[in-house]
Amino acid sequence: MTGGHPIGVFDSGVGGLSVWREIVRQLPDESTVYIADQAHIPYGPKPPEALFGYAEGIVRFLLGQKSKAVVVACNSASAAALRHLRAQFPQTPFVGMEPAVKPAAERTKSRVVIVLATPATLKGELFTATTERHAQGVKIICEPCSGLVEQIESGHAQASETEAMLRRFLAPGLAVGADHVVLACTHYPFVIDTIRRIVGPGVTVIDPAPSVARQLGRVLLDQDRAISSGPPPTHRFFTTDPNRGGLAHAIGAVGAPRVAQALRWVDGGLVPADPAPAPGVPGEP
Repeated sequence: MTGGHPIGVFDSGVGGLSVWREIVRQLPDESTVYIADQAHIPYGPKPPEALFGYAEGIVRFLLGQKSKAVVVACNSASAAALRHLRAQFPQTPFVGMEPAVKPAAERTKSRVVIVLATPATLKGELFTATTERHAQGVKIICEPCSGLVEQIESGHAQASETEAMLRRFLAPGLAVGADHVVLACTHYPFVIDTIRRIVGPGVTVIDPAPSVARQLGRVLLDQDRAISSGPPPTHRFFTTDPNRGGLAHAIGAVGAPRVAQALRWVDGGLVPADPAPAPGVPGEP
């Protein structure tokens, strides 16, 4: 039985914590293991082959931690590697990120939707297929938000420079009447309040994290992997670059203890860099 085993979650950095937070909210009895591959951040500009290599190494580590399911809490990694991961690890259920183009296209009245994403997501087969299948007759304005992930990772989500970037990314779509904004990167919910302030009450901003957590819950139930009883859940955090303070900031912001254990990459795999947790840094992203 795998019910009491943890759920593995990974991202290039703190962004996946927006998904982790929703998983813990919807599935409060489940334990988790979270990996932030900050040694390789940002994932967005990197080629698919590199992302698959990182993802495979991370998944092997998560399976070594007895993870019963893996959430690829990164749009770039999902676009590049999800299909390969399912083929490589057929006994492991995976839940990935899919840009929320379908609900935006179904609900838009202006027929104009802004998609904020990384270059890797916008170039991926998943985004192309989703858009072609669900957004016929809808103008999709894609904005590769260069530099935004780095701002959030560095703890500057609320900085005036970040707001200026967001205004620049949103301006073209707002100018032609967009009434929905899709957040197609898990980092972006950390600036969702700023986005909502910029676009105003007449524009809907879609955060995919709740639907990802719901899908995970369905997968666990369908495969008889949901926890039914046991000790209180535990939540462990790892980073491949302990010198970055952003993870500790973000862990605190989502209500978890601000500690993360360091990992290092060795021959394409992950090993503990230090058995002691790295101390957290006070503050919020």
